[in-house]
Amino acid sequence: MTLQAGTGPQAAAAFGALYAEVQQFYAHQMQLLDLGESQRWAETFTEDAVFDVPTLPQPVRGRAGLVTATSRSAAQLAEAGQRHRHFMGMFDVCERPDGAVGVRSYAIVYASQIGGESRVHRVCVCEDVLVRVEGALRVATRRVTRDDLV
Repeated sequence: MTLQAGTGPQAAAAFGALYAEVQQFYAHQMQLLDLGESQRWAETFTEDAVFDVPTLPQPVRGRAGLVTATSRSAAQLAEAGQRHRHFMGMFDVCERPDGAVGVRSYAIVYASQIGGESRVHRVCVCEDVLVRVEGALRVATRRVTRDDLV
């Protein structure tokens, strides 16, 4: 968000607080994912969330689907003796008139062979719509695109 002239220090402070909240939200969410906490990770989404990522044949809808997809991925990584770490940054945060928050960010996924080397696995763009549920930020929609795909 670019603050308009005349919005003043209160608007700047409110936006700064929102930006910090968004950063903390993603730090917590990605830690849960990387720790294999599928249920807790899914709870950072709305009940009817849509998660669209190119590694899956179709978008995942709802928390139950998110738990299934991430549990399967965690099991595959464990079987392969790998860990993934998701680093998200370069947050472009936009407050919407309806109260939702649009967030566009870059996501770098690092893959590490346990006991071996780490490497960049994927570089992605993540476009989310966050909404408040009982005061807490939740992902309503997430669209992920990968830099290596057409």
